[in-house]
Amino acid sequence: MPDKGILEDKDRSAMDEDSPYDICLSDDQGTHPHIDADLLRRAVMLTLREHQSRPARIGVAVVDDVQIAAVNRQYLGHHGPTDVISFDLSEDEDDAPLEGEIIISWETAARQAAERDHSIEAEALLYTVHGVLHLIGYDDQADDDSATMHAEEDRILTLLGLGAVYGGEARGNRQQGKT
Repeated sequence: MPDKGILEDKDRSAMDEDSPYDICLSDDQGTHPHIDADLLRRAVMLTLREHQSRPARIGVAVVDDVQIAAVNRQYLGHHGPTDVISFDLSEDEDDAPLEGEIIISWETAARQAAERDHSIEAEALLYTVHGVLHLIGYDDQADDDSATMHAEEDRILTLLGLGAVYGGEARGNRQQGKT
């Protein structure tokens, strides 16, 4: 598992001082034109709020397939790129804040978005919500758990204004064309 701080605080969220959530973004590829950083932050915050999560510090890194494949190999022992990897870095104490890192591949998002006929941003947001759900305890190893998790992803993305992404077409993507 990576040390805390795998992400540089290149793009810190402008959080309300009263907010229990600190969301940090890192995009080593430069700002990807199809992924809105503020929308990624909102997706993380909405997921945490909807699940009444304890205070949290979450880092989200947008990387390419080469970078996520390296993390996948080093920390999980899997070869090749994947869509999203999340690491729970929380302390074992009951009152400790939730701390985690979510790493998403924009190249995988672009491929999957083209196959599913929706935007890269919708796919990246799906990965982001998926990673947060893992951090708060969701699992997708068993079929029933996977179905529950994917339904929750779509519920959160619908609240965000995208509509169902995993289980259906994200709203507005056909009019915009594939990206």
